[in-house]
Amino acid sequence: MAKKTKAKTATKTAAKSKAKTKPKITRREYTKDDVKELRAHSKAKTPVIKIAKLTKRTVGSLRQKALKLGIGLGHQR
Repeated sequence: MAKKTKAKTATKTAAKSKAKTKPKITRREYTKDDVKELRAHSKAKTPVIKIAKLTKRTVGSLRQKALKLGIGLGHQR
């Protein structure tokens, strides 16, 4: 009986560790064109989620860059 319990526990643990793996983050620097695009989207009041999908960057990354540039994104416009 004890052997079955250990086997089930090991299987559950392995399944949990696979589910929690995060995708690898690839860091890219912002180019001048990226900054121009971000400024244009800010003026056009494009939703941040949409900008994130278009630029393939995270929402947090876009917000941080906008903060450093002194432009508003999201509700800060």
